[in-house]
Amino acid sequence: MNVQQVKDYCRQCVGAEERPVGHPYNVLSYGIDGKKFAYFKTSQPQQWRFSVRVSAEQLIELTDNANINPARYMGRFHWITIIDVKQIDAEYLQQLIQDSYTRALRSLSKKRQAELQRSTDLKQ
Repeated sequence: MNVQQVKDYCRQCVGAEERPVGHPYNVLSYGIDGKKFAYFKTSQPQQWRFSVRVSAEQLIELTDNANINPARYMGRFHWITIIDVKQIDAEYLQQLIQDSYTRALRSLSKKRQAELQRSTDLKQ
């Protein structure tokens, strides 16, 4: 997957909101009701590095890969940064995004989760 395909995949998650955040953070974040599940760094020298939240076990496992690091400042909260999304298997990257989205979704109220589920059911 390239950067545009990852953006498109994040946008299609139910209830996902894309939000550009300017200086000093310079990120393009994806979230549900303010709960972030993914983001891109938009400024140099780290432009288009992509971050998602993972489990503690995955953090240890994934950071053994030279293309994946603990996310700067967010690593302690189990966020990873993928340096080049093209170097990661597309299906695996989609699974990481979906898992991060699910973590954000579960942090919402049960009522809001049910609303999002109903909107998903109506689309199908």
